[in-house]
This record gives sequence, C-alpha cells and structure tokens, in this order.
Amino acid sequence: MNRICTSLLLVGLILAPSSALGQERSFIVGSRSMLGVGTDLSPSLTFADVDGDGDLDVLVANGRHWPQQNEIFLNSGKGRFMQRYPLGEVSRTSYSIPVADLDGDGDLDAIVANDMAPNVIYLNDGSGQFSEAGTLGPEVESTRDVILADLNGDGLPDAIVTNRGMENGIYLNEGGTFGPKRGFGSKDDSTISLSVADMNADGWPDLILANRDGQPNFVYLNDGSMGFEQRISYGSGSDETRSVAVADMDGDGYLDIITANIGEQNGVYFGNASGAFGKGVTFGAEEGASYAVSVIDLDLDGDMDVIIGNVRAPNAAFFNDGSGRNFDQVAFGMEDGISYGVGAGDVNGDGYPDVGIANSNGLNFILINRSASNQ
Repeated sequence: MNRICTSLLLVGLILAPSSALGQERSFIVGSRSMLGVGTDLSPSLTFADVDGDGDLDVLVANGRHWPQQNEIFLNSGKGRFMQRYPLGEVSRTSYSIPVADLDGDGDLDAIVANDMAPNVIYLNDGSGQFSEAGTLGPEVESTRDVILADLNGDGLPDAIVTNRGMENGIYLNEGGTFGPKRGFGSKDDSTISLSVADMNADGWPDLILANRDGQPNFVYLNDGSMGFEQRISYGSGSDETRSVAVADMDGDGYLDIITANIGEQNGVYFGNASGAFGKGVTFGAEEGASYAVSVIDLDLDGDMDVIIGNVRAPNAAFFNDGSGRNFDQVAFGMEDGISYGVGAGDVNGDGYPDVGIANSNGLNFILINRSASNQ
C-alpha cells in the first residue's frame, strides 16, 4: 500500500497513518522539535544522551561541502529541544557525527566526519560539553561517514572511515587516541555509507559498504586478524547506493541488507546459511532519490520497519508485515524536501521510537511517533 494524506501540519508537513499491518501510527512534528534554521545544510543527525540525564539529545552535522557550525540540541525530557549550542569552535564541511565512549570514562564522545578537512575527535566532560582532542590521522580526504565499532575485540570502539573516490580506512582505538590508517577495499572506492555487523556468524564484525558512481556494493569479511581481503557482492553491481543498514528483516536468524538507492527502487537482500545474497526484493519509488535509511521496530510488533529519507519527494516509513518482503508505506515530510539523513530514537519516553530528519537547505525536525487515533 502507498497512502499519502494531504492534510497540513504546523510546518507544512504531510503525514499518513499506517495500516493494519501493526498498530496504526502517525508522525507528528511540532514547533518545539524543529532543529536549526532553514539555511542549514544538514546531511545527518545522531540521537544520543550526551549530558547523562537519561533522555536522548541530538547532534546535527552541518555543511557538507561548505563550512557550517555543527550543533547539539538538548532534550528537556519530553521530546522538546529548548537549548542548543555549538559542537566545537571551528566550522567545517561536516557529514556525520557518530558517538561512543572513546576513552572509557563512561560518557559519550564524538568524531566529526568532514569532507576535505580533518576528521576531528571530541571528548565529552560528562555534562555534554566537548573539547577538541585531535584528529583521525593526518589524512584530509573526501570523507562521507565514520562508523564506530570494535573491530579487533579489545573492547574499544574503532573508527571506520568511508571516502568517496578515495581509499577507505580503519583507525584502531588506543584508549581515546587512534592509530594510523589501515586502508581497505580499492584505492578509488566511492563509499558513501557503511554498516558493521557479523554477517557470516563467525564472531567477528564485517563491513557492509554502500557505493556510488556505478561501483558494486560489497560485504568485506573480517578474518579475525583485521584482514578484510575476502568480499561478497550484493545488489545489481551498478546500484547508486546512498545508504545501507543491516537487520534480520524476515526473522529467520540471518542478517539482511537494506539499501537506499538513487535512480531506482530501494532493496532488501536476504542473508542465508551460504553467506551469499540473492536478488532480494525492492520497495519505494521506481526512480526515486533515496539518500538515507534507518531500520527499527516503529510499531513494536516484533519485526523491523524501515525509514527512508528522500530528495524532492516525501520521506516514508515502511511497515514490515514480518516477512521482510511486504511493506505498508506511510509518507511524511514535504513534497520538495531534501532529506539527506534519518535517525530514530524515543525522545519523549513513551516507548515508541520517534523519527529524526536531517535536511540539506531546510529545517531539521523530529516527528513524534504516536497512535493514529491520538492525533
């Protein structure tokens, strides 16, 4: 199903309720959950409790190719964001701000991924105040994302950097500082997004790449010694994939790959015991421009749903019927929006994950996930 309701909300957003696949849900935005200003060029946002008060705050990356100030928005505890302040003093060309406890002191630190500027480490003092603490190596590259995950099993989150048109890299965490770049993949990879998960159930996290510019998408398998020479392709071989996520969409115990694509439908590629990925299924617009994907159980029915951020089209939540093959589409957002990033997290404490949207050249906002009968 594909339903779009034309009723307008406070900021001209379009929403629609989900169908009977799960509980009927709607996504509502209000004036207290808009983040930033209309001139922000925001490719992503991150939900995280940076001040340690038990609710989810938001870090917004700004700039893309043009220097802008990144910002932190503090949650009042009810999904209202009444305070904001800059992350760092220097404006850069930022694409993403992943968070993790980098130095083992119990709070969440951050790394900012920048295009043709150093990727910067920020350490948290525990109250949500961050200080610049160096960079990921001396490299200045066309970075599109940084993922934080423990690749070598030492309990510390390592940094995996994706670059468009340059070699990707791994930086091992040495206790809040990072070792030199360890390249992986091809020298001219155009990797926009990456997920980390154990795809072959050998106990080691693997790398799932989303590539653009006509390059194939690959899963790079971790051999347990930080070697990523073995790779498995997925997709058509020439997809323009902008974002990738991993989840067990069909409940069979194997991890599947979900992609957001440009110029074609989005895809779900199902994992199996052989470790290969078949043709999969498609969803979304035939010639869409999907720039972001996030996977989470939006209606709490026990299966994983999909959130897609689109450019020049409404965004959408796709409610899974449990098979990973059939979805009920719920459209929301503006018809001409430019949504580069999506995220999800329960910001108001009602148990349901809410949806965050990062727009390039438009307001960012959080939509509250609520019952369609309680609009």
